[in-house]
Amino acid sequence: MRMVDIIEKKREGRELSKEEIQFFVNGYTNGTIPDYQASAFLMAIYFQDMTDEERANLTLAMVDSGDVIDLSNIEGTKVDKHSTGGVGDTTTLVLAPLIAALDIPFAKMSGRGLGHTGGTIDKLEAFTGFHVELTDQEFTEMVNRDKISVIGQSGNLTPADKKLYALRDVTATVSSIPLIASSIMSKKIAAGADAIVLDVKTGAGAFMKTEEEAAELASAMVRIGQLVGRNTMAIISDMSQPLGNAIGNSLEVQEAIETLQGNGPEDLTELVLTLGSQMVVLAEKTDSLEEARERLKAVIEDGSALGKFKQFIQNQGGNPEWVEKPELLPQAKYKFDVLADEDGFVTEMVADTIGVAAMKLGAGRETKEDSIDLAVGFILRKKVGDSVKKGESLVTIFANQEDVADIEAMLKENICIGKDIPETKLIYREIHS
Repeated sequence: MRMVDIIEKKREGRELSKEEIQFFVNGYTNGTIPDYQASAFLMAIYFQDMTDEERANLTLAMVDSGDVIDLSNIEGTKVDKHSTGGVGDTTTLVLAPLIAALDIPFAKMSGRGLGHTGGTIDKLEAFTGFHVELTDQEFTEMVNRDKISVIGQSGNLTPADKKLYALRDVTATVSSIPLIASSIMSKKIAAGADAIVLDVKTGAGAFMKTEEEAAELASAMVRIGQLVGRNTMAIISDMSQPLGNAIGNSLEVQEAIETLQGNGPEDLTELVLTLGSQMVVLAEKTDSLEEARERLKAVIEDGSALGKFKQFIQNQGGNPEWVEKPELLPQAKYKFDVLADEDGFVTEMVADTIGVAAMKLGAGRETKEDSIDLAVGFILRKKVGDSVKKGESLVTIFANQEDVADIEAMLKENICIGKDIPETKLIYREIHS
């Protein structure tokens, strides 16, 4: 088998065999296939696309290139959730204890974040002492006993994907649907879940800017999951403005706690209930989304979801008392309000640029080597559709620096006020195939 023949075959739009795809992934991972041939192959895929079977085979080949997490010793149906990312996306922090409170195992592998704010692990490390360095035995025992645990990503998880992603980044092939879908799904499948709920974002703060693009990606990932034996579905949700009101690690943790207490922002609460209901159904606890939603609401109202969060924090080295006293979490030295210049309604909040402003403040990373300031970020006092008076606060900046003029200017430029109330939508559609 020769790589040049495989490139030619895909260039001509013909379907590749499982063996040919495996040959490419193995060869590129171990270095026997050079970058220039891999680049040509990626560009052939970009222009000629792949069939569902090719996409599934590419996904499995990347899974097999490294470690695969074995969750077979964990009792019950293991359900995972993946978001394609955004600004202020705190859903995992709320979903994990909610699902665990319903006796469904939430065994998640998470990473650190690049971009606007930290990843799930960064946020959880706002609890001093919290750690994700667990042995396989500790992880399994925690989930079997308490139904919840989060560990850090294995360094050797899908190494083929890491290498291919770096090449896609410099060959203008990042936006290829089969390459995006197989990249995301390879990591989810390697992490060992039985069933997967995907939260695919669309809008200004998302990679997929239109609903149609998001639906195409969601369908591709759902079909991959189903072809490789994982019960998979997707929700298309909005990221044209930040989710919730908090942007920044400690601030998002506090908002997650408020949501578990039943006092969270309306949009975050609704998205969590929507995703969580699907997870409960996939875990085969009920076949009714309405019943699943009521069960989720019940564990918020009776305090058991918040109790599960406290137990989770304590199990992994944090102080559970901080859940009751969030003022003990990292706090910024300074607060500044960004004030409205006119009366009207908030018509637009450009999510991705607001996220960049948070990163510049120190809430996120531009490179893996950057350190995160867990205390800094924003609280949005107004969202799209809200009325505002001149002089009212649009955003509160939480900073550890006295000069935030450039940050304030970025926020003002990207929060638009007009005379008409705009339409807003949070959930666009469900994708089951």
